[in-house]
Amino acid sequence: MPAILNHASGSANPATSLSALWAYLQPALDHIVKSTSNDPSGKAPAIDFGLYAGIHSACYNYFTAQGEANAANSVNSNDPNEPPPSGTDIYVHLDKYFAEAAREIALSAPLDHIALIQYIVPSFNRFHAGAQSANRLLNYVNRHYVKRALDEDKGWLRLTDVLESVAKMVPAEGSREAISKKFQERKVEELKKWGYDDGCSSEQAAFAESCAEAASSLDRIVPISSLALRRLRTEFIEPLLAAPKFQGKSKAKNKIPKTPGGTNANRPKGRLARAVQELLESDIIEEEQRSRLVSGLAMTMQTVGVRGDHPLRKKLNKYIASIPLSPKSIP
Repeated sequence: MPAILNHASGSANPATSLSALWAYLQPALDHIVKSTSNDPSGKAPAIDFGLYAGIHSACYNYFTAQGEANAANSVNSNDPNEPPPSGTDIYVHLDKYFAEAAREIALSAPLDHIALIQYIVPSFNRFHAGAQSANRLLNYVNRHYVKRALDEDKGWLRLTDVLESVAKMVPAEGSREAISKKFQERKVEELKKWGYDDGCSSEQAAFAESCAEAASSLDRIVPISSLALRRLRTEFIEPLLAAPKFQGKSKAKNKIPKTPGGTNANRPKGRLARAVQELLESDIIEEEQRSRLVSGLAMTMQTVGVRGDHPLRKKLNKYIASIPLSPKSIP
């Protein structure tokens, strides 16, 4: 797909308002996030360098103008309420944009079970590439807004998350260094759930943290790429994982019935779980294609923040572990 060329922002300076900035940003975001691409490398469609530089400058000028306006308002106003942090508005707008883009993917999902998995994997690859491209395009938002939010303890892991364990050791060793050490220990503990290990490469560590960011709740501030992937989880993957709710006339319709024999085999499964079951049992799908789809779905679920203790992730990982090594993969 050819690169999108620079476009005029009209008479409005992108730095003057959110609406003007968004009018300048959206065509580029649509191009790299929503447009189809047949690039075999999986890269998002490119944009013109002039537009890339223009968006970077527009974001810089917008944050600068907003920061100056907030500073002036705080000096000239007796209102005790703090002005909104510079950048919150564009960050919220981006979150809504990625949610809409993810819902569009969900609405186009096929009804057939195996076709659904065949749709999810390339859709994720395409969206993931777009999210990474948007992350680079809006790097100034990460540097100016997200980094400051992390410094203010608003990220995916907060001090309040480890408050109980910290409170137990504060009376005895309440130094800032001790609290920081405890926080870092908890962070490493969480990252190990996403594949981090002592001595792993910087790329593996960054991937583990991006998974943890995508798994966070919507009130946590995360980098642009993780913001997009988190919305793919909440708007696309999680609805597919949800088990159907049965409507009953009994007064106890909301009561969960006990499963005979104490197993989970008879409990209703979500659509994606049923699709995986059909994929694993299908006689039509070749083993190589099945393995590729299972591996792709497992990577999709991990990257968008579905936790490792989810039953479907366990099932996929168990299947992957059972696949014999091909002669090509043996060193």
